[in-house]
Amino acid sequence: MGRQETADRRRLVVIGNGMVGHRFCEQLVDAGGLDRFEITVFGEECRPAYDRVGLSQFFSGRSAEELSLTSESWYREQGITLHVDRTIASIDPATRIVVDDRGDRIEYDELVLATGSAPFVPPLPGVTLPGVFVYRTIEDLVAIQEWAGHSKRAAVIGGGLLGLEAAKAARDMGLETHVLEFNDRLMARQIDAAAGAVLRREIEKLSVQVRLGARTDALVGEDAVEGVRFADGALLAVDMVIVSAGIRPRDELARAAGITVGERGGIAVDDRLTTSDPHVHAIGECALHRDFVYGLVAPGYDMARTLATRLCGDAEAGFREGDLSTKLKLLGIDVASFGDPFAADADPSARSVVFEDAAAGVYQKLVLDADGTRLLGGILLGDTAPYALLHSAMREQTPVPERPHEWLFGSASSGVAGATALPDEAQICSCNDVTKSELLCAVADGATTLGELKACTRVGTGCGGCIPSVTQVLEAELERGGVEVNRSLCPHFPYTREELFWIVKLGRIESFDALLDSHGSGEGCEVCRPAVASILAATWNDLVFKHATIQDTNDRFLANIQRGGTYSVIPRVPGGEITPEKLIVLGEVAKKYDLYCKITGGQRVDLLGARVEQLPTIWEELVAAGFESGHAYGKAMRTVKSCVGSTWCRFGVQDSTAFAIRIEERYRGIRAPHKFKSAVSGCIRECAEAQNKDFGIIATENGWNVYLCGNGGANPRHGDLVATDLPDDEVIALIDRFLMFYIQTAKPLQRTARWLEELAGGIEYLKSVIVDDALGVGDQLEQDMQQLVDRYQCEWRAVVEDETLRARFRHFAATDPSDASGAHGSSASFLRERNQKRPIDWPDASQPAASIDVPSEESWTWQQLAHIDDFPLDGGAAVSYGGVQLAIYRFARRGSWYATQAMCPHRKDNVLARGLLGDQEGEPKVACPMHKKTFSLESGKGLSDPNYSVQTFPVEVRGDEVWVRLPPANALETELACSRHAE
Repeated sequence: MGRQETADRRRLVVIGNGMVGHRFCEQLVDAGGLDRFEITVFGEECRPAYDRVGLSQFFSGRSAEELSLTSESWYREQGITLHVDRTIASIDPATRIVVDDRGDRIEYDELVLATGSAPFVPPLPGVTLPGVFVYRTIEDLVAIQEWAGHSKRAAVIGGGLLGLEAAKAARDMGLETHVLEFNDRLMARQIDAAAGAVLRREIEKLSVQVRLGARTDALVGEDAVEGVRFADGALLAVDMVIVSAGIRPRDELARAAGITVGERGGIAVDDRLTTSDPHVHAIGECALHRDFVYGLVAPGYDMARTLATRLCGDAEAGFREGDLSTKLKLLGIDVASFGDPFAADADPSARSVVFEDAAAGVYQKLVLDADGTRLLGGILLGDTAPYALLHSAMREQTPVPERPHEWLFGSASSGVAGATALPDEAQICSCNDVTKSELLCAVADGATTLGELKACTRVGTGCGGCIPSVTQVLEAELERGGVEVNRSLCPHFPYTREELFWIVKLGRIESFDALLDSHGSGEGCEVCRPAVASILAATWNDLVFKHATIQDTNDRFLANIQRGGTYSVIPRVPGGEITPEKLIVLGEVAKKYDLYCKITGGQRVDLLGARVEQLPTIWEELVAAGFESGHAYGKAMRTVKSCVGSTWCRFGVQDSTAFAIRIEERYRGIRAPHKFKSAVSGCIRECAEAQNKDFGIIATENGWNVYLCGNGGANPRHGDLVATDLPDDEVIALIDRFLMFYIQTAKPLQRTARWLEELAGGIEYLKSVIVDDALGVGDQLEQDMQQLVDRYQCEWRAVVEDETLRARFRHFAATDPSDASGAHGSSASFLRERNQKRPIDWPDASQPAASIDVPSEESWTWQQLAHIDDFPLDGGAAVSYGGVQLAIYRFARRGSWYATQAMCPHRKDNVLARGLLGDQEGEPKVACPMHKKTFSLESGKGLSDPNYSVQTFPVEVRGDEVWVRLPPANALETELACSRHAE
């Protein structure tokens, strides 16, 4: 419904643009509030609402933009006036006017206070010293991160939810971390003493020290905080303190305006969420409802929804009580509580069902009513799998089974029930009040992915704890609807990558053809061919040439393809350490072959613009100077970045450069499901940025801390700390285990960060396998890695020293006379910019060109263009025909030949001959090596993108000669001219 542009709309002012304030605006829009109200919103932070629940992800590399829940443009599009970085100084209920910090006066008819809460900072001596922080906003976290760069030991005052989040952040930044809790247990508002003891033990296993009953007397220091002094006189030396001692409702505006507030704070509201002034309302953490202030987002969202619908005309809307249930991960430990977990303390007749596995760090408790027929609440720690079922049973008052423990472990006949066993009315997402039935309706309306469900229902966009249950419901409903949830590698192999890995390893399979014959079908495709090539390399560590035509062009030619079909050359520079003599060689090679030079982010030199036939000659000069392949083209170890460490740096505590070189030289050339990177920092200042690498190593006074499964890129993630103070050899053993476990179990093209996110049990399970050797496979993983290390060969050197291999590096089929000169080997043209060459810009591909215009087939004639031996089995090569290039493909398995234009219609580069071959439902196809667009070799139509197509030509083999039926060359030159001119 469009907004009514009438003068009778009432003026609604919202003070606060946090999570709850923003949700209120969303709910108001959904309820038709734009027709009723002219809305103005004030937010005191410099940015619109962001995910405060997920704030700690900021330390894992999630940016402020990625944490954002909205944008200023969203408010403009709705016609809502949003003022950021503006505070309200006062409220005058008598005149219904608010005054902002600039002195502007804004009238209102209805006022909503969503001012949230503020951190409680005890009035301790020294609490204002530099180095003392609260943990509330993005700006707080930025300040903490900057201070941590020159800190070693941190204390967190407070062992509640937010305090443990802060402790994780401090630990992940490499600081020795201490949690100081006044109560006798951690998370006193959510879990009981027994669960608290288990939680403490698990946290201390992570090298975080916990002090309970800690009565802090003062923070001490001169120019900055230097320690925490306790009431008993003991002193804890630290150089950073994070205060997380609870929150206080932001009720100062209401209090000053004479609006009723609670004795201990909070703006008093009734079930309609209205204050003592009928035109002023309060929601979220600032509101005191039935003498209770809710400190969780889910009740705040429920308040926002209730008030929005009531202001839009639903007189029956009311807020009765909030659900304090929560499920989250703290320091990698799963914790959940629901209902009233302390009901047995208040009512001795209540019954409890308790399970504890101290060795595994698991504690589970169900609290039942006196009759044992109704679930009142519970606690889950270490294993929260039953949470969705239990939370639903508590909310819906589901009868308790005769054996209540079956809710935790399942019955002998049915096993553990997951989210699929929940009733349709069960709430799956408490943050956004999304029920299972809403998810089912969304799937019925066409949602087939988790992202689509999030977009249409908001499920999983709060704390994210419901994602496993949502995934279960989605996959089960798709399967129930006849939509197969296919986890196979591709249509040619009905197996996952992990299954294929073990088929290859245990079956001693050493070629793609053998695997296709025994376990696959068809010709393969651009998905399975390189995936199997990776598996073969990761299992037997053969040179990639043995499987050349199932490799992507980068691995096939041992260099990264770039614009125009040229390649880049990146020699390995272990640890970033290089001699002046080698630097001179790089400069001489670049000058001789006119290559563009660029320093990479991994401390190497990239030489760009080499033609394919130039590569062996360039490598020959580099190998002679002591360089070897940097494997920048492979799904393999890329770089091990390092700082100068203790060798030069005044802060360094270990020799990070030497250790980085050792690591890089150990894992060079090892193939994996995706590229992986590493870094070694010589001290906690982290100049090598080790925490955003697949495995990162940071020096300590006593050894090395190891972080796993970080990555940069489009979706960055900080690695998890898995071991501390290890000596060199133990670090190597741990990485051996980690990499081999990843190589053997990950999906194709899956970085370690995404692999960990999907790994059942997450980081704790990974640690149990590679640190604790829970599966008893640690020695085997190390042996598997050592076999790969022992079989390493430099691929560039192997090409340089073998004339047969060198002959493969050509653009044209061998009989083409222009191959020697390279006159038409690339269609790329260059211009000079900043004293170096670069390719001219690609043509605009936003408007795909129509199919090329060729004369009728009556004018076509057969042309002999090459010989059989000029073409690789199951691969292609280019030939020249007049002023154009053609691509000819040889399918060995089906004994067939095909020909197309060599120019990809997408970006006009002559590279199709280097594409991967395969079939799609029996139809032969080629995948362009540049952007993986696929084309039928029979019809030329685009299979992945119908906007593009290629011209095909008939092929015949006569003896050992390859003939192609073609129109006159000049007719093709108009459409497919080989060269482009520089600007």
